[in-house]
Order: sequence, then structure tokens, then C-alpha cells
Amino acid sequence: MSTDTALRIDDELIIKSLATGNQRSEADLQEILIRARQLKGLEADDVAALCTISDPDLLKELFNVARDVKEEIYGRRLVFFTPLYVSNLCRNDCAYCAFRTSNKGIVRRALTMEELAAETASLVDEGHKRVLLVAGEAYPREGFDYILKAIDTVYSVKRGNGEIRRVNVNVAPLEEADFRRLKGHNIGTYQIFQETYHRQTYGQVHLRGRKTDFDWRLGAMDRAFAAGIDDVGIGVLFGLADWRYELLAMQQHIRHLENRFGVGPHTLSVPRLEPAEGADLASNPPNPVSDLAFRKIVAILRLMVPYTGIIMSTRETADIRRETFALGVSQISAGSRTNPGGYSAEDQNAAAQFSLGDVRSLDEVVADVARLGYTPSFCTGCYRLGRTGADFMDLAKPGDIKKHCDPNGLSSFLEYLLDYGQPKTQEIGMRRIADTLQTMDPEPRRRATAMLEKIRQGRRDVFC
Repeated sequence: MSTDTALRIDDELIIKSLATGNQRSEADLQEILIRARQLKGLEADDVAALCTISDPDLLKELFNVARDVKEEIYGRRLVFFTPLYVSNLCRNDCAYCAFRTSNKGIVRRALTMEELAAETASLVDEGHKRVLLVAGEAYPREGFDYILKAIDTVYSVKRGNGEIRRVNVNVAPLEEADFRRLKGHNIGTYQIFQETYHRQTYGQVHLRGRKTDFDWRLGAMDRAFAAGIDDVGIGVLFGLADWRYELLAMQQHIRHLENRFGVGPHTLSVPRLEPAEGADLASNPPNPVSDLAFRKIVAILRLMVPYTGIIMSTRETADIRRETFALGVSQISAGSRTNPGGYSAEDQNAAAQFSLGDVRSLDEVVADVARLGYTPSFCTGCYRLGRTGADFMDLAKPGDIKKHCDPNGLSSFLEYLLDYGQPKTQEIGMRRIADTLQTMDPEPRRRATAMLEKIRQGRRDVFC
């Protein structure tokens, strides 16, 4: 077993917090929600207590507080991205995943750089500016160099006014030296999920391959930070273990990173198990999470770490995604495919990693989000100006990040509308931009108005 991280999930502390949470009164719960509005986060006992809420009035208050906290820090923006799968090669045997090595029913492939360029071109032509590059946990003959070449290829594609401006990366945990190489290729966020923090459950669902080493995976973010990557994303695959345990264990992971490196994760992801070809467990989760419990998870996470982005993927249906926008979600995928070649291949769902709940196009989701009163954002300004790690958190924690993100969000949204939006989407979007400007404070409104005018005059990639 690897011992390169000081982090150990404290099961006894989690059990104690859950027991204490069950004993909290309604008055205690109200007091926790009042404190949550102060944007300081929550302690483990507070998180455990909020997990017990079932009273409809308290649930409504929990959801309202989560909405208010999210909007205080991030406003009514939703940042858009899409996953870009480059390979389904894998040496691991994860019981919930279609890419598992024992699944002989799928065709294995790793995109050539020419195929990857075509995939990227398809995404750029739809209007995407951010992608999450995803690979199975095995590489073609050139090894990890394949991933580095893939990143460079994505960045190299230019189509008229379009390009991918930020490549986030979800690949197997690396040695510190390879994390340094990854950082040198201009990535945005490095993302990896523990899947489940419950060690016994982890061992039951990870049957073969390097991923069987719980501690190696748990230490991935420590090695990433040590290598100079200060923008990371963690997550849990909900449905494997008790969701209440997972929240408290994730909190321990966050606190560990904050205490050791001074910075917590930039994003948290909350995927639920969805059916996957050749993986029966995915259709029969050991600890299924109801829609109500899922909404509570999002809301509690928003209060637990108010400054951290919460990602909602297209695993969920359009209706569930809409509900979570008001509970703390700040980033969403759209127009997603979960198989290599999925954006340009004729059979766009072949060999997918899991089933999708929301199969709408990017433009359909953009129009829906704007119609609901949110601002679709394709901004990549913070990373490109060096506002990552501690610099980002210094702005996010007091809510000052909105001063940059609101103008940038509107600028990138107008760029999308003019270059890629369908006529109806343009109509909805222009109205949303006008309405948003009316609600902004004078200085951000002045800045946003000037940036929007530059976009209308033909400038692109305008950010502050």
C-alpha cells in the first residue's frame, strides 16, 4: 500500500458526528442554517445534523439558504463545459463502469491525434470553450505522453472565432514527476474522484488494477499540489456507500488539503450511479440515492464549502439539473458524450461509459438556462490571468469573485450568442443580458457594458 499521504479518513469521527447529528433539535438546525449564511462553512457535526432534515419547512429553509449562499458568492451564473473522452482503454476492473477491463462487449479505442482534432473541431463549432479531457486508466504505446499530446492537440484547433480556451483533465492518479509535466501543458483543473471514501466498499467495487489501491488514489491531490498544480477537483460517485458518510469523508479530504496546502478544491462533483453496459452494479446501486436526498447533498455541500464550485453533469435528467441550479450548482456540462469519438462519429453513443440523463444539445441547454433566469458563462479568464489556488480563494471566500465573473460571464455569453446561438436562443439570451445589467452594481455594470460593446464590434475573448 502507498503511504505518501498523511490523510486518513477517520471513520470513528464520522460515526460520532452522525450519532450527534441525530440528536439535534429543530432549534439547533435553525441555528446552523443561520450560521451558514455567514459564508464561513460548517463543521462536521453541523453537516451531519443537516443530513437529518426531513421536515418540509426545514427542507425549504435549507434549500433557500443554499440558493442565497451560492448567489452571494457566484451570482446567477452557470459555467458551461463538456467532457472530451480520448480513450476507453483501461486496466482496472471497477464493478460500476462500462470501461472495466473485464467488459469484453465494447470496442476499445484511443483516438489518434487526427481523430481528436476532428472531435475538438466539432465541439468548437458548437460553441464550447471549456472541455474536460477524460481517459481510461491505461494509455497507448507512448504511455502518459499520449495525454500530453492530446492536450496540445485540443489547444491547437482554431475554427473561425472559436477555440478551446481551457482544458481540464481527468486522468489516472500520477506520480509527482508526471503531475509536474501535466502542469507544464497549460491545463486548467486536475480532477479525480475517490469514487467512495468508504474503504470497505471501495475494496468491494474495485476488483483489479492500480485503482484497487485506496491510499494511492487518496493521495493523488497531495502529489498534484506538491507538483505545483493548485487548481483541483474532487468528487464522489454517489450510490456506492451511505451518502451521509461520503459528505463527512469529503469534508475531511477538503480540510486536509486546506491545512496542508492552504487551498481546498476548486470544484466538487456529485455524480450518481447510472446504468452502464457490462456493469450490473451500476443499475443496482448498493446505497441508492433518492432525488430528495440528492437535492440535500447539493444544498449541504454548498453550505459546507460555500466558496467551492459544484459541478452537475448530464448523468442527471434535465428536470433534476434544473432543480439543483437553485441549490448551489455553479458549473454544468452540456451536449455531452461519454465515449471516444462521440462528437464526430456516426454512432455517438457507442461504448459510452454510462447512460446520460440529459441528451439535449448545447444550444438547447443554453436557451433553457437563460430562460430560467441564469447567465450561461463560457469564461476562462481566471485561470488565464493566474487567479487560481489561493488567489482565487481570496476572492471567492468573501464573495468578491463576482466583480470579475459577472462581466466575464456576460462577455463570453454574448460571444456565444453572436457566433453560435440559434435565433430563438439569441432572443432569449439578449433579454437575459439586458436584465442582468440592470441588477449589477455600478462599477461591474460599467465594466461589463464596455466589454459587451467590444464583442459587438467584433472583438473576441474579452475578459478582466
